Amino acid sequence: MSQEAIGKSVGIVLVEDDDGHATLVERNLRRAGISNGFVRLADGQQALDYFFGEPCAGDRTDGRPSRDELANYVVLLDLKMPRVDGFEVLRRLKASPSTASMPVIVLTTTDDPREIERCYELGCNVYITKPVEYDAFIEAVRRLGFFLQVVKLPPGQRYGPA
Repeated sequence: MSQEAIGKSVGIVLVEDDDGHATLVERNLRRAGISNGFVRLADGQQALDYFFGEPCAGDRTDGRPSRDELANYVVLLDLKMPRVDGFEVLRRLKASPSTASMPVIVLTTTDDPREIERCYELGCNVYITKPVEYDAFIEAVRRLGFFLQVVKLPPGQRYGPA
């Protein structure tokens, strides 16, 4: 699959409450060559509404993916967020047939082994600790960008009723 095909078929949803981290992640993924569609959600409740909420006025003009489009997303998920934390978002994404196979990459400052284990038990695909030091954080996101360039998702999967 070419980078052009990846860019058209795999969207990135960043669920991050820290505006500075969100800006650094998006900017450095772009610098690493990621041209994918990019959606930023500011907390766990926004993520749940985005993936599971009812469409506005019965149309798709609200910018949310359809059930068929969910198969083409990768979620970058922070854990420590207001309203609904990342653990609950991860649990709900992996419990729902419409989102269970969607790759979830936990991208957080937490390096507690118990929390890492809990994320894998809930079904996260990759766990990345954000380095505290600025340059190390930038380098980690750049490497994540290179990783996302080679991610392959199953083509044409459908989940649930159309």
